Amino acid sequence: MQVRCQRCSRPITATDVVEPYNGGLSHVDCKRPQTLTPEERALVFVYCSAHLVAHCPACALRFSFGELAADPLGGRTNLCPRCRRDLTETVRTHLFGCVMLPSEIQQRTKDVREAAQILIKRSQQAIDRTDVLIREAEAHLLERQQALRAAMRRRP
Repeated sequence: MQVRCQRCSRPITATDVVEPYNGGLSHVDCKRPQTLTPEERALVFVYCSAHLVAHCPACALRFSFGELAADPLGGRTNLCPRCRRDLTETVRTHLFGCVMLPSEIQQRTKDVREAAQILIKRSQQAIDRTDVLIREAEAHLLERQQALRAAMRRRP
């Protein structure tokens, strides 16, 4: 079983941007679960607008944030202007390692991402543990039902 978004019920992956919601997790934006957060976009605009922030492995080209394409009808952003590949993760990777960010902000950005990944991992572990407990209870119930049937067959 997988951790599922409390809002859209789709699986949550380690690269999705999440937030706590109704005792579980949800995507910050269910339509674009891996998009940059508003805070990440603000940091890119403030600290990285004058240099290259994205790399397209398919085209082997680098882009500044302002050069990235968008698909307004499809709701996609941070696209390679040449091949339309989503470059959000390369922007995020740049942001986590950008030397232009003050060290405290850089560390806090990493801390937030790590905390989200730990939360996703622990939620998955809890689901896995719950699944094991349910399977054990089902096996126990089946065993008891079989014992009851056997006892009923022996009775005259």
